[in-house]
Amino acid sequence: MLDRSEVGPRGYLNEDYRLFHLRDSRALKLDYHYHEFDKLVLQLGGRAAYHIEGRRYPLQPMDVLLVSRGVIHLPAVDPGEVYERMVLWISRDFLSRFSGEEADLSACFTRAAERGVHLFRPRGEDRGRYRDLFGRVEEAGSEDAFGARLLADTCVLQLMVALNRDFPAAEAAEGAYRFDPKMEEVTRFIREHLAEELTIERLAGTFFLSRFYLMHRFKDVYGCTVHQYIRQKRLQQAAEQIRLGVPVLKAAGDAGFRDYSVFLRAFRGAFGKSPRQWK
Repeated sequence: MLDRSEVGPRGYLNEDYRLFHLRDSRALKLDYHYHEFDKLVLQLGGRAAYHIEGRRYPLQPMDVLLVSRGVIHLPAVDPGEVYERMVLWISRDFLSRFSGEEADLSACFTRAAERGVHLFRPRGEDRGRYRDLFGRVEEAGSEDAFGARLLADTCVLQLMVALNRDFPAAEAAEGAYRFDPKMEEVTRFIREHLAEELTIERLAGTFFLSRFYLMHRFKDVYGCTVHQYIRQKRLQQAAEQIRLGVPVLKAAGDAGFRDYSVFLRAFRGAFGKSPRQWK
């Protein structure tokens, strides 16, 4: 188990997608983490909240969370209550395979990450519609009859088409999330200047904060240190560039790594393989 102050990848998806229907009454003992795949969470019951990139989302029944790959997140559950949800892990390769120029099925995840709003709260009849869409994926996944896999693929694609139609136009519900505006400015600056030297002194000076306040407030909001957050974002950027065919040394340098041996150790520790194996 990672220390709560650490951030690392969690879970591995070797298939195109995987659905979990979970129901428990124990407090979840998880750490702040991220995935190399996208994830949907349908809240069914219980009192729970999700912390995603510094924003806290108190969940209501039939809320849908879009957890984009690479974003730091952590579920928080009130102990003693039954917490029920459906969780769908989805490979970006699967979404790409069925996407076209005018229909990018991963667009809803991209939009969620860009807007910094990961919650979709269906209204009226749509609440039952999304419960039904997730239910179809679950039912199709349990079949072994003729065309079962094709049917399951179709159900996942129907869910993704619905989300890509509804989520961009949806407005965030009042009180849907809470956040620290100053810390969001800090993380936005970090993501936009990864190739540059990013020290506590520079960040504190840029935002007129004391080093002590910045370090402690950041960890309270994001569950990790400033250094750990910077390293994770640099590794994710480098990994994405390598996946797209950028030479390893260039990808590492563009992400802000000055020492290749440091980058290599960090990459292997985060992804379990070397950059060339990742490519």
